[in-house]
Amino acid sequence: MRRRHHKYEEADINITPLLDIVFIMLIFFIVTTSFVKERGLEVSRPSNTPPKEIKKNKGPIVIRIDANGNISLKGRVLENKAVQANLEREKAEKPTSPLIIAAHPDADTNSLVTVLDAAEAVGVASVSVATTTRQKN
Repeated sequence: MRRRHHKYEEADINITPLLDIVFIMLIFFIVTTSFVKERGLEVSRPSNTPPKEIKKNKGPIVIRIDANGNISLKGRVLENKAVQANLEREKAEKPTSPLIIAAHPDADTNSLVTVLDAAEAVGVASVSVATTTRQKN
């Protein structure tokens, strides 16, 4: 008796449809993902270096604007034309100091713009605008 050898067909798995579905899903997720860059704050960490000596003449340059629109620096009321000259003198004394404009909430906007224009002309690097509190009568 002779034995017959049967050839068994090996079962192949066709993965082409599976790959098609995976690529379609990949494209779907890429297209539907929103690419939004979130804003954050840069935080500088403290270092182990000893603190620098603070000079007494260092500090912010403070210009005040009262409710009537009068501009004052170090307690002296300035005319609009003299703001730039006085600011140049202060910047020469304190070249790296920031400028703080303390304006009354009822102050005239023209006075604020005058000080901002003078600060830009002088080349002050850092300008901050703050409001003063209203005094109760």
